[in-house]
Amino acid sequence: KGGNAKQGPPLYGVMGRTSGTYEGFGYSEANKNAAIVWSDKHMYEYLVNPKKYIPGTKMVFAGIKKEKERADLIAYMLAQG
Repeated sequence: KGGNAKQGPPLYGVMGRTSGTYEGFGYSEANKNAAIVWSDKHMYEYLVNPKKYIPGTKMVFAGIKKEKERADLIAYMLAQG
């Protein structure tokens, strides 16, 4: 719950939050302008290839190609709040 915004914003409560809006984290203009309201559906697609899903993002994460791994991560995120 909560946490510091260092390499990225805290993921607690990310579902239902609009992309690029966590106070205290320096988002790219691409993330701010995407205005995605994070849901399991958006997150599932985003996690395949973040740079393709939001062109211009500063995210330096290659993505998760395996469907089950993405689904498991999203289930965990939903369970945490």
